[in-house]
Amino acid sequence: MRILGIIPARGGSKGVPRKNIKILGNKTLLQYTSDVALETSFIDTLVLSSDDDEIIEVAKGLGIEVPFKRPKNLAIDSSPTLPVIQHTLEYYKSIGQEFDAVCLLQVTSPFRTISFLNNAIQKFINSCTDSLVSVQEVPHEYNPHWVFEETSNGNLKIATGEKKIISRRQELPKAYHRDGSVYLTKTKVVLEQNSLYGNSITYIESPKEWYVNIDTMEDWRKAEEKLKELSI
Repeated sequence: MRILGIIPARGGSKGVPRKNIKILGNKTLLQYTSDVALETSFIDTLVLSSDDDEIIEVAKGLGIEVPFKRPKNLAIDSSPTLPVIQHTLEYYKSIGQEFDAVCLLQVTSPFRTISFLNNAIQKFINSCTDSLVSVQEVPHEYNPHWVFEETSNGNLKIATGEKKIISRRQELPKAYHRDGSVYLTKTKVVLEQNSLYGNSITYIESPKEWYVNIDTMEDWRKAEEKLKELSI
């Protein structure tokens, strides 16, 4: 399976200004992701999608391919990720290179390991599903079977649609949320179904001890603390 690794890193981050090339510990945030992505043998080509000249130069120095500059209309605050992936795939298709799947690696999740990434890709290859996402288990108090939504008349209903609430924590089924570390999707799903997930999704659970998703300065401080805890 030919896999295209994509690192999206636009220049206009607001929660943590210039976060993609901000120094965390002794290297840029971008390098944490590139170091792991360049080491795995499962990714055939690793590319950066960015609108920012400085980020592009840093990426090239790390050994990441940057064959194009992301169009401005795909680099605004409200730009979704899917069109960025589609744009990247279409570029490679235009130069005669096609891939079976894409591996999206977000810079905001810096502490993934090479073994974790390898395991994720191997599971995706073996699963024959449309996609794989990395996840964290939802704490029981936020389990969807214990979450309520407001009805039109101002009352509450169970978010899952069930009529009777599960009373014991031990009876709750496990629930998961995406943690943003790894997304793997078949190319035909991205291009033909216009989806990052498709109809069948498998998952890999990320170790809780190194989970962080950096969107704010408070997240950045947590990442600095984890660096010390994990001795990364």
